[in-house]
Amino acid sequence: MEFRTKVELPVGQGEIRHSDSISLWGSCFAENIGKLLSDNKFDCDVNPFGVLYNPLSIAKSMSILLDGKTYHEEDLRFDKGIWYSLMHHSSFSSTDQSECLEKINLRIVKGREMLGKARWIIFTWGTARVYEWKETGEIVGNCHKLPDRLFTRRLLGVEEVVSVFGSLLKKIHLINPDAQFLFTVSPIRHAKDGMHGNQLNKAVLLLAIEKLCREIPSCHYFPSYEIMLDELRDYRFYADDMLHPTPLAVNYIWECFCSSFFTADTLRIMKDWQEIRKALEHRPFDAKSEAYYTFLSQIMLKIERLKEKFPYLDVQNEIALCQTRLKK
Repeated sequence: MEFRTKVELPVGQGEIRHSDSISLWGSCFAENIGKLLSDNKFDCDVNPFGVLYNPLSIAKSMSILLDGKTYHEEDLRFDKGIWYSLMHHSSFSSTDQSECLEKINLRIVKGREMLGKARWIIFTWGTARVYEWKETGEIVGNCHKLPDRLFTRRLLGVEEVVSVFGSLLKKIHLINPDAQFLFTVSPIRHAKDGMHGNQLNKAVLLLAIEKLCREIPSCHYFPSYEIMLDELRDYRFYADDMLHPTPLAVNYIWECFCSSFFTADTLRIMKDWQEIRKALEHRPFDAKSEAYYTFLSQIMLKIERLKEKFPYLDVQNEIALCQTRLKK
């Protein structure tokens, strides 16, 4: 007997391989999945503007990359000794204006390069509520804890999201015609407007994605939100705030993601890499012993064999780590 509701996974919609470049955009759940992909040696670029929650902020950020914009002093704000951008996460902020601009522009260059070659572009939308800067009426990416009176807050409409994103995807296809777009809705609940408000948020996102997937063949959907709500509906799968999924829940959704988009060959590469990764994390009793040097040499050999078989894997950091430890 089944004692839970199983969510149907989109098996067969597409394959994600280690030879594919991947660009990820969206909420902190995108960061979680991006880290898991990177840890398993996929070529990823995660959130060039930092965490973004609503689809229109994501679309605006991507358009900035596609248009080749460079940030200058007039694009920043200065408050309480900090330079920051209303389109960027606070991780880009700095007490030094030049440092802030350098961090922003370096990520723009890398993000634009990835958009041009990414086989998969993954979007994780968190909320359909946006903040508009009253001075200009423009939607911002981050409020930086500024007073609410400086913003107008509203709920996006389904057609508004579809129109903006439909144009954006066409723009991306002009420079990268082979790109595939994978959408998911973040399982993190946005409780600021209450649970009913959260459901309205998610409903707008789900309806917009459904329409995009019907109209554009290169669009696909992965049910992160449904897995969390239907399969993992117990509160033991939520963190202390009762809004974010626990690491256990994230790992389960990741397993579902793997089952949906990875072939047996890809899973085998991941298994081989995880064995190497765990070996590298081993801390010996005596780091200068002959036995440990032999152990490191064996790891080096495994890495080199994997690289020889799959030349697109970036393993330079791990090789350098082994070489450093062998010289000690």
